[in-house]
Amino acid sequence: MKPASLALLFGLLPLFTAADISSAAASPFKLTLQKRVEAKDGGEYRVVSTRESWDAKQTAIIVCDMWDLHHCRNAVRREGEMAPRMNALLEKARAQGVFIIHAPSSCMKFYEGHPARERAKAAPMAANLPADIGSWCKQIPAEEKGVYPIDQTDGGEDDDPAEHAAWAAELKAKGLNPRAPWTRQIEVLKIHDADAISDSGVEIWNLLEARGIRNVMLMGVHVNMCVAGRPFGLRQMAKNGKHVVLMRDLTDSMYNPARWPNVDHYRGTELFIEHVEKFICPTITSEQVLGGKPFHFSGDPRAKKK
Repeated sequence: MKPASLALLFGLLPLFTAADISSAAASPFKLTLQKRVEAKDGGEYRVVSTRESWDAKQTAIIVCDMWDLHHCRNAVRREGEMAPRMNALLEKARAQGVFIIHAPSSCMKFYEGHPARERAKAAPMAANLPADIGSWCKQIPAEEKGVYPIDQTDGGEDDDPAEHAAWAAELKAKGLNPRAPWTRQIEVLKIHDADAISDSGVEIWNLLEARGIRNVMLMGVHVNMCVAGRPFGLRQMAKNGKHVVLMRDLTDSMYNPARWPNVDHYRGTELFIEHVEKFICPTITSEQVLGGKPFHFSGDPRAKKK
């Protein structure tokens, strides 16, 4: 759909209303945050859980790079499997007053004229804007204590080579760049007019500050790349003082089992999540907001045991 058509379809709503800043009273979220703490003698890390109560109106969810397409065919499959659970969580959280920010990077042109996009662009400049909030963050000082847990230097694609070549050809035949075929967020995730759409660390910081939001949940893909490192990602939120958590069951990694430490893809994802819990921020799981059980990919060999 062309941008002009989008503007006509969605219409422009007021950018900032009382409903943006406050919503109907809702029960606070009762969350169990998980982190990993090093033993005092410098030995093994142990899992530590902490109970917290989060006010929905002081909470935002950032959905990172849940694109419509990807250069890795298996990544597309896993995202499609995860997206319905994620959308259900977003709907429930939104209804309770959580501010939802959709961040499909490099796809802002598609959303020109959408009220949620205009809301992000119009957010007032924050007085406490961090100097580097517009940049990727590939490491924070705490991570220097650890060893990076997986080798992602090949880009992390875990496709069968023949299938990957066929997928690239299919994307090219559609007029898309096989290395970056995304154009929008996956349609399963519904965007409401009262949400925000942005891939800018500056805009997202401004949105959070305008609403007095301290608590941030991040979900989406891929945890060892975009979720951790984007200007609006875990590292930037953590080092700049937001109370940020990773939704660890609603994420995936770019990890190829042919690379070190030569474990299956899902274990590779777990290893990076453990790294997050040690050095970046705590994690939570989706049932703490949505109910039911945590999400597991069908291909995860440990899913039944979990």
